Amino acid sequence: MYAIVDRASRVAPLWLLERLLAGGIRIVQYRAKDGVDLDVVRAMHERTRSAGALLVVNDDFEAALAADGWHAGQEDLAGRDPRELRARLGARLFGVSAGLPNEARAAEAFGADYVGTGPFATTQTKLDAGPAIGLAGLAAVVAATRLPVVAIGGIGTHNLEEVARSGAAMAALVSALAESPDPAARAAELIGRWQAART
Repeated sequence: MYAIVDRASRVAPLWLLERLLAGGIRIVQYRAKDGVDLDVVRAMHERTRSAGALLVVNDDFEAALAADGWHAGQEDLAGRDPRELRARLGARLFGVSAGLPNEARAAEAFGADYVGTGPFATTQTKLDAGPAIGLAGLAAVVAATRLPVVAIGGIGTHNLEEVARSGAAMAALVSALAESPDPAARAAELIGRWQAART
């Protein structure tokens, strides 16, 4: 499970992070489309590091240097040299959104560590996500690259097993965790279901 803590949600990022870590989540992306608070990133990184987990920052490259990695959309790469960005990140993770096979192949060529692909299903969490790509679209990206593929968008209890059997390495979850009354228990449940579907 690849958890996304979105500052736009109704729960405090640090509160949610603590519960996700308690539920077994070991990779977390912090997304704040209205601007990343570096103090929040540092506080989150302290908690993930103590739990043996990884923190990736969405969009904001400079803030990502205070964490374990950066996740870039295609628009974040426009006009920039991705190989230079790769070099500046050093050993940190470099994730790239790649909704199409050619984008995934390009990400692999310039040194990305994983690609995020979606939206798998219709989602209200990210309004500019575009139309759902479904199982066929996800499978096409998985087949196009040797990189781990993180499926994202509209994934929850109703379709998690389908994603697990698609060949994707991870499923990214936002509202399925943030909107649960008990995010720790929900995270543990979904991790168990994912592992069972993969065996």
